[in-house]
Amino acid sequence: MVATVPSPAFTTADERARRAGEQQIALPETIGELVRERAALKGDATAAVWFEQNVTLSYRQLDERASRLASSLMRLGVRKGCHVGVMLANTPAYPITWIALGRLGAVMVPINTAYRKDELRFVLDDADVQFFIVEQDFIAILESIETWPDTLVPERVIEHAGLADVYRSWDDLIEAGDAAFVVPWVVGRNDLLNLQYTSGTTGFPKGCMLNHDYWVMHGANSARHRRPEQGGIENILIWAPFFYMDPMWQFLMTLTLGGTAYIADKMSLSRFFDWLIDYEIHFCIFPEPALSYYPPSARDAELSLKYISIYGWTEEARRDVQKRFSVIAREGYGMTEIGTGALVPAGAHDKSLVRTCGLPMAFREMRICDADGRDVPTGEVGELWVKGRSIFWGYYKRPQANAESFVGAWFRTGDLFRRDEDGFYYLVGRIKEMIKRSGENIAANEVEAVLRSMGEIDEAAVVAVPDVLRREEVKAYIKLTAGIEPTDVPPQRILEHCRSRLAAFKVPRYIEYMQTDFPRTASRKIAKNKLAGDADDVLANTYDAQDDIWR
Repeated sequence: MVATVPSPAFTTADERARRAGEQQIALPETIGELVRERAALKGDATAAVWFEQNVTLSYRQLDERASRLASSLMRLGVRKGCHVGVMLANTPAYPITWIALGRLGAVMVPINTAYRKDELRFVLDDADVQFFIVEQDFIAILESIETWPDTLVPERVIEHAGLADVYRSWDDLIEAGDAAFVVPWVVGRNDLLNLQYTSGTTGFPKGCMLNHDYWVMHGANSARHRRPEQGGIENILIWAPFFYMDPMWQFLMTLTLGGTAYIADKMSLSRFFDWLIDYEIHFCIFPEPALSYYPPSARDAELSLKYISIYGWTEEARRDVQKRFSVIAREGYGMTEIGTGALVPAGAHDKSLVRTCGLPMAFREMRICDADGRDVPTGEVGELWVKGRSIFWGYYKRPQANAESFVGAWFRTGDLFRRDEDGFYYLVGRIKEMIKRSGENIAANEVEAVLRSMGEIDEAAVVAVPDVLRREEVKAYIKLTAGIEPTDVPPQRILEHCRSRLAAFKVPRYIEYMQTDFPRTASRKIAKNKLAGDADDVLANTYDAQDDIWR
C-alpha cells in the first residue's frame, strides 16, 4: 500500500475550481520585483547555499548583489533589450546575473557549458549577443572561435572567477556597484527576459523568447502545487546545471516559498543520499536510478523528503518510492516553450501510480488534435496543443518554424497524447525527431549532419534506443561511401570527429555499420522506425563507446 497523508477525496472538479482560484492571484511584475519583495519579507534568512563551495546568500544579499551588478552593467552600456550571453557554472554568479539582467530589462541568453566551439559560435551569432558573461574555465572555448560575431567585442566580455587580465572582472563589477540602484526605466511583466535555446528537429537549437511573466508564473505555480498536506516545504535541492530550465524555476519556486535552495556543483549519484540527509531536503527532482543505487536501509528513516518530482517512472518504482519514504511523488509535463503544462495533483493518489502527466496547470489550456486540427475523442491519440498566459512568444528569428508551430494562440507541441475520462493527460510519444537523453534534448539531424561531414560517410541515421539510466541513448547507423570498409573508419575515428564538433551529451554512444542499404519509405527517406523497431536486439552488432566493446 502506498503511504499517503489523509486528505479529502480527490475530485477533478475540485481541482478545476482550485485552478480557477489560482488564476485570480496577483503575481509580481518581474523577477526583480519578486526578489525585492522576498528580501523585504525574509531579510537575513538564508536564500541559497552552494554547499560544495561553502557559500551562503541571504535574501537581502541576493537582492543587493543583483542591484550592484545591474548598476555596473548599466554603466558599461547594458540597456533594456540588450542580449547578454551567460556561460557560467553552478555558482552564486548565475542567479545574481539573471536577476540583475532582469532588473535592467536586458535579455539573458543561457549557454550550455558543454558546448564546443561551433555550437558556442552559433548561439552567440544567432542570439545577437552584445555582452558575454563567461566562467574563466570556458574562456578557452570562446577564444578558439576564429571570427567572433559582429555584435560582440572583447571590451564587452566579462569574466567570472578568473584573473580577468584581458577581460572585465565580474567580481569587480559587484564591488563597484550600487546596492540601492533603481533602474531609470520601466520594466514590466511582458518584457523579454530569456532567449532560452532548445534543440529542434531542424539541426541547431532555436531560441525561445520568454518574458518575465512566464518565469514568475512558473515559480508561483510550482510553489502552490508543492505544498503537501503534511507541512510546508522549505529546503529544496537543486542539482542540475543552471543553464537548464529546471534549476531556474526551482530557484524561483524556493524564493516564492520563502525557503532555502541547496545547490550542488553537479549531480553525483554516490553523494545524493548524503545531500538529502545532511541538508534535510524536503523537495527535489528524484532520479529513478537512485532508488536502486541505494537499497532500503536504516538510513531511509533519516530522510526529510515530503514531495518529489518524477518523470517517466515505472508503476513499480512509483509504488516503491512512495511507500519507502512516505513521500508524495508526482509526474508532470513541460517544455521550454510552455513551462509546466500539466501536473498530477498532490491529492490524486491513485493517479500517481500510472504514467499520467496530470491535469493542466493554472493559466494553461490543452487540447488533443488530429492531423487536421480537430479534437480527437477521449482515449484516442493525437497531437497536444497548448495555449495560455505568457507561453513563449515564438522562436527568435524563425518565421517558418513559428508559422508551423502555431495555429492562432495554440502552440503545437509535437508530442502525442491521449486524455482519459477523468481529464488526465498521458504522453504517448513524439512526432518530432528528438532524442531525450538524461533530460537533454538532442536533435537527431544535428548529429547526422556532423557524421555526414566525414567524407567516408555517405549517409547516417541517428535514433533513440532505450537505456535504464538515461531513459534514451544515442545510436548512429552508418552507411559508408562506396569502396570504404568499417576497418578504414573505425568507431574511434567517428567518435573523435563528433567530440570535436558536438557537446559530449550529443555524441553517439552506439555505432552500427549498415551492411546493406537503409530501409526506405516510398519517397526514399530513411525509415528510422524500421531500424531499431524491427530488431530483436537493437544493440546487436553495435559498438558501445561507453564500455568500449562490440555487442
